[in-house]
Amino acid sequence: MWEYQKKLQYPVNIKCPDANAAKIIITQLGGPDGELAASMRYISQRYAMPYRDVAGILTDIGTEELAHMEMVSTIVYQLTRGLSAQELIDSGLDVYFVDHTNGIWPQAASGAPFTSAYFQSKGDPITDLHEDMAAEQKARTTYDNILNLVSDPDVTDPIKFLRQREINHYQRFGEALRNVTERLNADNFYYINPSLTGGKIFDK
Repeated sequence: MWEYQKKLQYPVNIKCPDANAAKIIITQLGGPDGELAASMRYISQRYAMPYRDVAGILTDIGTEELAHMEMVSTIVYQLTRGLSAQELIDSGLDVYFVDHTNGIWPQAASGAPFTSAYFQSKGDPITDLHEDMAAEQKARTTYDNILNLVSDPDVTDPIKFLRQREINHYQRFGEALRNVTERLNADNFYYINPSLTGGKIFDK
């Protein structure tokens, strides 16, 4: 189904480890608005999407979010590589280290573990696409927050790339929503057909 190229979508080469940065950036792996939730959301929703072209968009973006998980994981790993015990203690990342050492495990910046409760798959195309657009904006805001807290260009450059992809995904989902709404309106699914009501649209 997918062709995997063994390289990151955008290069990550962090020269200066920083446990404080790792502690907040990990939220974009396993937090409520992170890449794991995004990927699972879109890949789950695509099955019930009634239009193959829109299901294809969900598949494309869901797959790209897997690549973004790979990038965020690489960022966190490089930020924590070779840190001393004292550096981990000072950052508060010692509680993560004691459970996972330098392994990558999906959690929010708060330490809350990833849960599928972070995303929804309702089987209604309008509902799901609205959720998807909101998810992309929440992820973009989270990346904005990270950029306000981190200054190392080795870290901010890939974060800016990821942020831009959230904006692009939002636009693609917006186009898909307009597309789906027009089709459903044509079938009188979400819109009252004036020909069925004597030429009048019911008042709200």
